[in-house]
Amino acid sequence: MYRAGVIGLPQEITDLLGRLKYRSSYGQNMIEHTLEVVKLGAAIASEVGADLDIVKKACLLHDIGKAVTAETDKGHAEAGADICRRYGVSEEVIQAFEGHHTDVLPTVEAVVMYLADAISGARPGARKEDYEGYVSRVKELEAVADSFRGVERSFAIAAGREVRVIVNPAVITDAEMVKLAHDISRKIHDDVPNFPGQIKVSVVRETKATAIAKPKN
Repeated sequence: MYRAGVIGLPQEITDLLGRLKYRSSYGQNMIEHTLEVVKLGAAIASEVGADLDIVKKACLLHDIGKAVTAETDKGHAEAGADICRRYGVSEEVIQAFEGHHTDVLPTVEAVVMYLADAISGARPGARKEDYEGYVSRVKELEAVADSFRGVERSFAIAAGREVRVIVNPAVITDAEMVKLAHDISRKIHDDVPNFPGQIKVSVVRETKATAIAKPKN
């Protein structure tokens, strides 16, 4: 808390933050990651005019749920929000971090927190995983997408952070593309464990018309 420049949090929250020293995510120590997110969040908040105090507290607390994930069946963001509400952390701070692994970003402070976390996790050298684990995760993502009707091929790209799905235009209409992308993303969320950050699902439906122009002579 001293290094983050944050004061006034309950002792119970302080104790839980201390547990993060012994946690890691893809080889990235959670204390160092948290402090990096605080620094990045503060820099972004200063540039865009967001509330600096809210951003710094949200960045400091965004992964506190990982201290208790072995004790609950909730995701760490939701678990962290529950803990902070229990001990009286302001709702403004909680709203700024509880949706950082979803599309729920209700305030500018939530957007700043999300960006700071994404930058820290995605920068070169921040995270690592063994080759076999990476290949297994990529294959699992593609298998999930391939299991849906109308999917011809799928490709996990951008180090597994995006799944590009090619559909048969005779089977999937333009109107059905949106639902398909949502259904695939939901199945990835439910069936693929321990993927880092968010995974973007892009559905591509392409029809081609070809004609050949022949010379007059």
